[in-house]
Amino acid sequence: MAGKKQFDMDTALDAAMIQFWRAGYAGTSLDDLSRATGLNRSSIYSSLGDKDTLFLRCLDRYAARYGDKYDAALSRAASEPLAAVRAFFDVTLERIADPGLPDGCLIAQTAMAIPVLSPGIAAHAREALGRQRSRLRAALKAGSLPDQDAETFAEHVAAVNQSLAVMSRAGAGPAQLLAVVGVTVDALSQALRTREVPDRGDLSRW
Repeated sequence: MAGKKQFDMDTALDAAMIQFWRAGYAGTSLDDLSRATGLNRSSIYSSLGDKDTLFLRCLDRYAARYGDKYDAALSRAASEPLAAVRAFFDVTLERIADPGLPDGCLIAQTAMAIPVLSPGIAAHAREALGRQRSRLRAALKAGSLPDQDAETFAEHVAAVNQSLAVMSRAGAGPAQLLAVVGVTVDALSQALRTREVPDRGDLSRW
């Protein structure tokens, strides 16, 4: 019975996450969540929490699910930084192309709604965005970019990644999204090519 309950909980959380993703926090009512999860209001409160609590659980679920995929994509950044960044963007592009998922990004749309969200949810969204920048910064530093360049590109790549979700929700097609990714990857490629190569007798910088 414990296993069955856990399965049902995961299913309900996924359904709630999709509902919030599709309609946003403000656009989702308890009746919407009841229809999505198949649970009545009383069961939602007792099993999943109030609306704010449930939304935070869904936000964490979304961030963990795609965060793991982004981490896997960036894992080869030390040896292949360009390929790693392309793979990072591929995670987003594949999610956007999946017809079984809503358009856009749950974190991006939450971030855009920060001015009207409760302080707790707004802080949670900022933390999720911060984790994205941190994983990119660490990967780019591992790829031998200087600290300041790694910081700049981490901000840029994170911003482009969020913009892909917004563009897709506004109707941009795959070719447009790939073109945007291409500009970023080309800029990173140029930065990597122009890194100063140290003199063989001075390895202290490497």
